[in-house]
Amino acid sequence: MTTRFDLGDITYNNLGQVRVLHKVLFPVHYNDNFYTDLLEVGEFAKLVYYNDVCVGTVCCRKEVDESNPEKTKIYLMTLGVLEPYRRLGLGTQLVQHILEQAKLSKDISKVYLHVQTSNTIATDFYKKNGFDIVSTEKDYYKNIEPRDAYLLEKTMEH
Repeated sequence: MTTRFDLGDITYNNLGQVRVLHKVLFPVHYNDNFYTDLLEVGEFAKLVYYNDVCVGTVCCRKEVDESNPEKTKIYLMTLGVLEPYRRLGLGTQLVQHILEQAKLSKDISKVYLHVQTSNTIATDFYKKNGFDIVSTEKDYYKNIEPRDAYLLEKTMEH
């Protein structure tokens, strides 16, 4: 049997799946606006399916780049894959999709994100995908320990 994976759009009809994934994957509670805003970002919010089972998600938002107001930057808010489906390349597929979409949009200057300083697996994953640590933000997280986060970014080459 061949295994296959697919990326799917986040729609009003599957926002419930996105909520469940976030509840299971992340130690942070997200409000309703977080989820409804995902409906507005198109290719920058996706679900990943493994043999037709929804097993992960990536969620981003678009922001004005303060250093160049004519440009947009992408904030990668969350990316996660359920534990039994990790190390199959699904997370890499999700982040590569975001980077490809950012590269296609000539007005996007960079993709950036925060990672808890203790999360070496995530930090190594993003470094492997071309992101660099640009700073450490003290007390970035309010309700989880450690509270510090690395700011990672990848500048887009167009």
